Amino acid sequence: MSIARICSRAACHRPAVSTLTYVYADSTCVLGPLATYAEPHCYDLCADHADRLTAPNGWEVIRLAPDPAAAGPSNDDLEALANAVREAARPLPPTGGGRPAPGAPVEVARRGHLRMLQDPDTTASGNTEQA
Repeated sequence: MSIARICSRAACHRPAVSTLTYVYADSTCVLGPLATYAEPHCYDLCADHADRLTAPNGWEVIRLAPDPAAAGPSNDDLEALANAVREAARPLPPTGGGRPAPGAPVEVARRGHLRMLQDPDTTASGNTEQA
């Protein structure tokens, strides 16, 4: 089973490159870049069918040309991702004597990347009972 989307036109098996949407209230057809995921009321079209698209009489066709610069991640996106990875990998600052800072939640369990934290108020009172 292929995850690539194909043209919605009958008997066409070429890869889809555009998505067609109808705005009935405005009598408009909007043809834009391929949508991120398939929608039930949109039609994916190959390049040939997208180029030859005509609208019914009285309807307007709006063609949204894809911005080639927006096709891939920008330098800002890559830098933000790198900064997020660095921040996640940074070790926590030590708290004197290996004890958590006052008022900080206490980690009581861990499963993979998820942590269960205990409310600092119940930790300070010595109540460690869990509901």
